[in-house]
Amino acid sequence: MAMSGGRDDGAPMMEMNTTPLIDVMLVLLIMFIITIPVATHSVDIDLPAPNPNPPPENQIDPIKNKIVITQAGEILWNGDSIDQGELVRNLEISKTIDPEPELQYEPEQYASYDLSVKVLNIIKGSGVSKFGFVGNEKYRTFDKPAGA
Repeated sequence: MAMSGGRDDGAPMMEMNTTPLIDVMLVLLIMFIITIPVATHSVDIDLPAPNPNPPPENQIDPIKNKIVITQAGEILWNGDSIDQGELVRNLEISKTIDPEPELQYEPEQYASYDLSVKVLNIIKGSGVSKFGFVGNEKYRTFDKPAGA
């Protein structure tokens, strides 16, 4: 009985024995895999140092700032509640930024008219040049409630 599965008639084998070639290929493959350096998927970036002086709570955006007058009588500067003195301070700071940021004004539907007029007078007195009303599209039709 022949070991390679061929005939047992004493004639020489005509096929090449590939077992040693496969063994050598596997050893070379393992050596190649071991010698490859470990791939690191990192990108080196110089990150900015943390700011030791955090910005104030009512940060003034250099692009646009939004003033909202609420039904409860609050003045909101970019979502933070402020009083009229802080409003004057924020407006003065925003005027010093170059280019001057846009100031958006949006009173809520049932906001106090008296407070709205006072805030508008403060804004007018501050001398800001980029000012606009936003949210007026909610009140296009007077016979329907806002948002309907």
